[in-house]
Amino acid sequence: MKLPEILMALLLASMLNNSADAETIRIAIGTQDTTINCATGGLLIRELQLLEKYLPHDGKYKDATYDIHWSNFTSGAPLTNEMVAGKLDIGSMADFPGTFNIDAFQKAGKRSLFINVLSGSTSGSGNGVVVPKDSPVQSLAELKGKTISVPFASTAHGMLLRAAAQQGWNTEEDVSLITQAPEIAGSALQANKIDAHADFVPFAELFPYRGFARKIYDGAQANAPTLHGTLVDADYAKKYPEVVTAFLRAAIEADHLIAAEPEKYSELIAKHTGIEAEVIYLFHGPLGLQTRDFTWKPEYRQALKTSFDTLKLLKRTSGDLTVDQFIDDQYIRTAFQQAGLDYDAHLKNYASSPLSAKDARTGVAITDFKRVAQLWVAGEALVRHYASPESAFADLNALEKAGKKIRVVYVQDSKLGIKLLAANAWFVQHKNSVSSFLLKDEAEVFAKANGGSVLSFAAIKNIYAN
Repeated sequence: MKLPEILMALLLASMLNNSADAETIRIAIGTQDTTINCATGGLLIRELQLLEKYLPHDGKYKDATYDIHWSNFTSGAPLTNEMVAGKLDIGSMADFPGTFNIDAFQKAGKRSLFINVLSGSTSGSGNGVVVPKDSPVQSLAELKGKTISVPFASTAHGMLLRAAAQQGWNTEEDVSLITQAPEIAGSALQANKIDAHADFVPFAELFPYRGFARKIYDGAQANAPTLHGTLVDADYAKKYPEVVTAFLRAAIEADHLIAAEPEKYSELIAKHTGIEAEVIYLFHGPLGLQTRDFTWKPEYRQALKTSFDTLKLLKRTSGDLTVDQFIDDQYIRTAFQQAGLDYDAHLKNYASSPLSAKDARTGVAITDFKRVAQLWVAGEALVRHYASPESAFADLNALEKAGKKIRVVYVQDSKLGIKLLAANAWFVQHKNSVSSFLLKDEAEVFAKANGGSVLSFAAIKNIYAN
């Protein structure tokens, strides 16, 4: 080959390489904004433009451009449909719909990967069952023979099936299960058209907060771990691993931001979802109802295994699915390493979002977090923390006498250890101490064993008002 021909060939090769480097890379992400424990894998990344901060611009990405698309869904099933159709590359959903995602990909001759956890509970808290506010029902056992609605194929559906099994119910005979989306169920509860509704984050707390329902069952009672996390099309992850890692770096930063300023970012999430900041803080504030946790703890792996087993029980799959086939932690491990974090140390950490505070009334440092109570005063940017319900109720009385409006009161359940909306909790006062409970029958058992009587929120407030 003559020199001019060689130069021309080299020029052509260079042009081809530059064309490849200048590829426009689509990043199509499916979020669930109203499923607020997905915020660090969706809404916060989008609104704070964190993904753009971490996308690679070197090596094979030197001249690449990015075409970022965000799509919002109210549940995991339609998000999965878009992923399988090739319209989305990344999506966030819970364990149960995540197994549907994996199964749907497999049936289509494709493969999806669960790459990280975003938020969850190793005990199962977050999913729950509510009844109309004036219903006489106080426990799940009382719903035998009744109609319970639930979004089918959701993580709440999986919880309800497991809870029914623990009750010894045959779900074909002992209870009537119907499918309802949260927005439909809310109206049905207000009109007393259903006996109960089971749902995922945040509706088992949101409906009681809005005053038309009572929570009678928390997923922690089933002791069945639950999570929300991120899935990715396996072919996309193989082609663009650095892009997937960048997404996870953005999620890690979102997590750090909300941990540092939970009130501020609860308000931001509220602005974009219509869900009250008081409910969002219940999950994302310190000692929250669920824990933001990006690592694949054994309990979360078990949650997926249980979901696969439930799919088979429902005869929704005949495939032989195993957890290890579809959990891939290499991307989150790389993201942790790039962020200077120790993945294995986080993997061993089971603590809820930490609280470092002094009692707002006494000024004494809080060291025992089992009895923490909190007040969010209208007009104040930060939530007030208290070492005990007694301290909080004493301050609550003083604040209200001074004309202050209280946005919300939180207490910790004395048995389940989860954060509660105090307005919907039950209390027992004994030996100058107050214990808090989600369930009235648990409060009654405690009162019988320790003395005292079971009190509503209004009643316990009245004691401290005198």
